[in-house]
Amino acid sequence: MNTRIYAVLAAALLSGPAVRAQQPLPLSLAECRERALAHSEELQQADNRLEQARLDRRIAATAALPKIEGSATGAYVLPDMDMMGMDLRMRGTYMAGLNLTQPIYAGGKISAARRMARIGEEVAGEQRRMTRMDVLVEADNAYWTTVAVDRQVRMLESYAAQMDTLYRQTAAAFEAGMAIENDLMRIEAKRSEIRYQLQKAHNGAELCRMSLCRVIGAEGDLYPVPTDTLFRTPRPGMLRPDLASRPELRILEQQVAVGEQQLRDVRSGMLPSVGLSLGYTYYGNIKLQSVVDAGNGTFVPHTQEFRDGIGLAMLAVKIPIFHWGEGRKKVRKARYALQNAQLDLQKNTRLMSLEVEQAIRNVEDGYRLIQTAELALQQAEENLRVMRNRYTAQMAPLTDLLDAQSQWQQAASNRIEAQTQYRIYETEYLRSTGLLE
Repeated sequence: MNTRIYAVLAAALLSGPAVRAQQPLPLSLAECRERALAHSEELQQADNRLEQARLDRRIAATAALPKIEGSATGAYVLPDMDMMGMDLRMRGTYMAGLNLTQPIYAGGKISAARRMARIGEEVAGEQRRMTRMDVLVEADNAYWTTVAVDRQVRMLESYAAQMDTLYRQTAAAFEAGMAIENDLMRIEAKRSEIRYQLQKAHNGAELCRMSLCRVIGAEGDLYPVPTDTLFRTPRPGMLRPDLASRPELRILEQQVAVGEQQLRDVRSGMLPSVGLSLGYTYYGNIKLQSVVDAGNGTFVPHTQEFRDGIGLAMLAVKIPIFHWGEGRKKVRKARYALQNAQLDLQKNTRLMSLEVEQAIRNVEDGYRLIQTAELALQQAEENLRVMRNRYTAQMAPLTDLLDAQSQWQQAASNRIEAQTQYRIYETEYLRSTGLLE
C-alpha cells in the first residue's frame, strides 16, 4: 500500500472500528465531482469574491460619469441682524438646490482605476478556477483512495478464504495421519495475521468512506459505494509541460498588470486635474424689515421678502506645483513594487514548470509501475498454482506454499496501489497544467 493508504489504516486502527452506514449510495467519479463542487464552501466563497470583483468593476466605471446631488437646508436665526438700519430676519429661511459635477481630466487616475478593477475581476475568475481544481483534486483523491481500500479488503477476503480452505485440507490430512500438527499451527498463525490485516482494512475503508462523505457533503446515514472500479490504463499520450492554462500563472501576470496600472495611478497625482460643476439653488423666506417715510412726516413699517433662484457654473483646474518631491518618491516606490511582481512571475514560472515536469514523470512512471505490477501478479499467480499442485502431491513443504501465497498477496496489493496511484497522478497532471475541468 502507498503511504496515504497506510496512514488511513493506521488512523482507523487507533480510532477503533467505525459504524457502517446503512443506506448505500452508488457513486461514479463524475457524480462524486459534481457533489463535491456543489457542497464546497471554498468554491461558494470564490463565487462571492468573483461577484464582488464584478461589482468593483461596475463601481469603477461610474467614476467618469457625472454626479448629481441634491441638498435642502432650513435655518432659524436669532436675533435679527442689523443691515444699515434695517433688520434682516431669517426665521424659517430655506434653501434647496441641485449640483452636477463632471470630471473632465484626472491625469489618467480614472482610467487606471477602471483597468485595475477589470484586472481584479479576471484575477477573481482565475482564483475561482484554482479553487475549483483544488476541490476536484480532493474529490478524486478521496474517491480513488476509497476504491483502493475496498479492493484491498476484497483481496484480503479472498486471501482469507484461501487460507481457510488450506486449513480444512490440512486438518483432514492430519486426521488421516498425512500431515503434522506443526503445519496446522503455521496455517492458524497465518490465518490470525490475515484476520488482523483484514480488520485494519475494514476500519480503513470506513474511515475513507467518512472522508468521502465529508467531501461530497453526504449525510451520516449514507454509505458511498464507488462504481468506477474497473481499471483500464491505456498508454499515456503526449504530455506537454504547457502552463498557458494554469490559473496561478495568469494571476501572477495580472499582478504585473496591476503594478503597471498602479504606477500610472501614482503618476496621475503629479498631473493637473480639471472638473466642471453646475448648480442651481432656490432660496426663500428671507425678510428685510425697515421703516419708510409715507409722506407728511409719517413713517410706516415695511417688509420685503426675498425668494429667488441662483445658477452656478464653475470650471476648476488643480495643478500640483511643489510637494517636496512626494510625487517622485511615490513613483519610485511603485516602480519597485512592479519589479517585485515581475520577479515573482519569473520565479514562480520556473517552479511551476518543474512541478509540471514532475507530474509528467509521475504519470509515466505510474504507467510503467502498473505494467511491472501486473507482470509480477501473473508470475505470483502461476507460482501459487504450481505450489498448490506440488503441495497437494506432497512434493513441496507447507512453507513453500505459504511463501507463494504471501507473494501473491503482496503482488495483488502492489497492483492495486499502482493502479489507484496512477489515477491520482493523472488528476495531479491535469491540475498542474490548468486542464482539470
